Amino acid sequence: MVESRIKKHPILSIDETSKYVTFTFNGQELKAKSGEMISSALFAHGIHIFGHHNKDDSPQGMFCANGQCAQCLVIADGIPVKSCITPVAEGMKVKSLDGLPELLKDDEVVKSGGNVPIVDTQVLIIGGGPAGMSAAIELGKMGVQCIICDDKQVLGGKLSLQTHNFFGSMRDCFAGTRGMDIGDNLSVLVENEKIIDVWTNSPVAGVFADGLIGVVKDGRYNLIKPERTLVTTGAREKTLAFPGCDLPGVYGAGAFQTLVNRDLIKPTDKLFIVGGGNVGLIGAYHALQAGIDVIGIVEALPQCGGYKVHLDKIKRLGIPIYTSHTVLRAEGNDHLERITISKVDNKFRPIEETEAVFEADTLLIAVGLTPVDELRKQAEKFGLKTYAAGDADIIAEASAAIISGRMAAREILLDMGFEVEVPPEWEEMIDILRSRPGPVKGLHPIPKDKEIYPVIRCTQEIPCNPCTEVCVLQSIKIKEPTIMGRPQFEGNCLGCTRCISICPGLAITLVDKRYDDTKKTARVVIPWEMPEGTIRIGEEVTTTGMEGEVIGKAKVIGKKKSKWQNRRVLVSIEIPFKDANNVAGIRTKEPLVKKNVTAVKTAVNDDVIICRCERVTKKEIVDYIKKTGTKDINAVKAALRVGMGPCGGKTCTELVMRIFRELGIDLKDIEPPIDRPFTQEVPLKTFLRGDDTQ
Repeated sequence: MVESRIKKHPILSIDETSKYVTFTFNGQELKAKSGEMISSALFAHGIHIFGHHNKDDSPQGMFCANGQCAQCLVIADGIPVKSCITPVAEGMKVKSLDGLPELLKDDEVVKSGGNVPIVDTQVLIIGGGPAGMSAAIELGKMGVQCIICDDKQVLGGKLSLQTHNFFGSMRDCFAGTRGMDIGDNLSVLVENEKIIDVWTNSPVAGVFADGLIGVVKDGRYNLIKPERTLVTTGAREKTLAFPGCDLPGVYGAGAFQTLVNRDLIKPTDKLFIVGGGNVGLIGAYHALQAGIDVIGIVEALPQCGGYKVHLDKIKRLGIPIYTSHTVLRAEGNDHLERITISKVDNKFRPIEETEAVFEADTLLIAVGLTPVDELRKQAEKFGLKTYAAGDADIIAEASAAIISGRMAAREILLDMGFEVEVPPEWEEMIDILRSRPGPVKGLHPIPKDKEIYPVIRCTQEIPCNPCTEVCVLQSIKIKEPTIMGRPQFEGNCLGCTRCISICPGLAITLVDKRYDDTKKTARVVIPWEMPEGTIRIGEEVTTTGMEGEVIGKAKVIGKKKSKWQNRRVLVSIEIPFKDANNVAGIRTKEPLVKKNVTAVKTAVNDDVIICRCERVTKKEIVDYIKKTGTKDINAVKAALRVGMGPCGGKTCTELVMRIFRELGIDLKDIEPPIDRPFTQEVPLKTFLRGDDTQ
């Protein structure tokens, strides 16, 4: 069996010294990296189906890769576990979960569960992502004792999955730095504050009326009694319901980034993406960096909602974007094999005879995020002094979460009696960072009297200023009053390429018309982050303009790593003067030729699975609501078991709300589901403690 591991990556380091352990899956001996999650190890060996559901024998596989759902359940050494959060151990025997797991045999009698320790702290921070770490640093500087709890093995949250450079302000939120490096930088700052106690591998499971908060720390149950609680739990991905949406191979963009960027696994050969926001566009870019063929991106709106610079760099590489389109269905025998899309009208209804079929083995759902706020609601309900920051408060970019965390920390300090303030510039900056992209206004004039100059293709108002900060001659300026303005080149250029190296949107090229005046050819320098071997010195390439339009042919004459942006390559091409200002990128993928593929039998819309855990269909839910007239999700839950499975309604609740809306029921009239502790599964063994703690 050939391993599907990424051996080379343009940004990520490959650890050739990784230790491996041996385990078995259904009796077959396999290798896994030490500490690797079971699901990732299986994916590395091309195994994408982990079992079959007890209700209808449907295949089950990866979906969230974050411990939120239960589609990846397997039997590990006789115990059912979520494979995406359970590391492989030497000699572990893993089996498919086909149907319901068997009850475990009686173990030795437990005389006492022992005393659960109660830990006091001034501030408990739930979530170790950008907001949580930034808040902890701010509190630690003032001598406030904090505990950060996070369910992952390391701090960083989703930053650890981001290989791209971030937007925003260089001074305020590390703009121009790659997300994974921002996570590392913040982690170091947290470690430097000795008063901060970091609990990794420690999911917070519930908030209780007595002010105690339950935490499963390294497999043991603890209670924390905080004076104040800051919730920075981030967000979870929204999903869609359509025929075939429950097939293995259909999963979230976050799960994909976990497999590719954290675990260095190539989980797919042919990838299609639903959603043209920043998450979908960035997911496509990360796939290309991993050497994965991206078939296309579909977006229901007339325009993609992500930053235009993200969209443009995808289009320049040759990836087709289908706006005003939707996915009609996903099909395959036990695993995704093809998808069908169609155009939609202005009410998002599919238009007949506009269908197109694509072969794909993976479909990423990137249709937005929703706050993870169950713990916050519990804490507020029970009267705890509770604060929120980052996506748990308002969905925005990670740069906004950094500022949000600092502001929440200052608010906590003020409430504790410290003489501090929330700087007005922070409030202004977070409003900017949370704002939607502004209108597209076109290019600023390109110099006509210069021999060497940058061409800046930042045509949309987005919060970003790294190019203005690094220009040696200060020739790049934003003339508007905030960093939402478009940068403009005026003055002289040394050709140092710093602006090209740091631009998060890869939106700047350098034109040097001094290259060969006799042939009337210029040298154009292009930022490049694709795999080694995608283009080679001496070969002819197809050049593209700002939005992916073909410009012509060019010869690659040089490649070098940026001296101070150590994982970006600067590619030099030789091109006629007339094209020099227009060339923005290089095409790596030719347009896809659509194939007529015979579709397999699939479900009709009403048979779409809404609740994955309990396999409840849309038809069942619609029929129950119409029959009873209920406006209470809890009634639907009690009658049909929607949301009663291991995910606790984390995936299906929003889909049920959409069904109410489709039936003409105002969402304000809907009684929401009741969240009770525990907000996630807590195995009984976590409450058992050794004699030393009793």
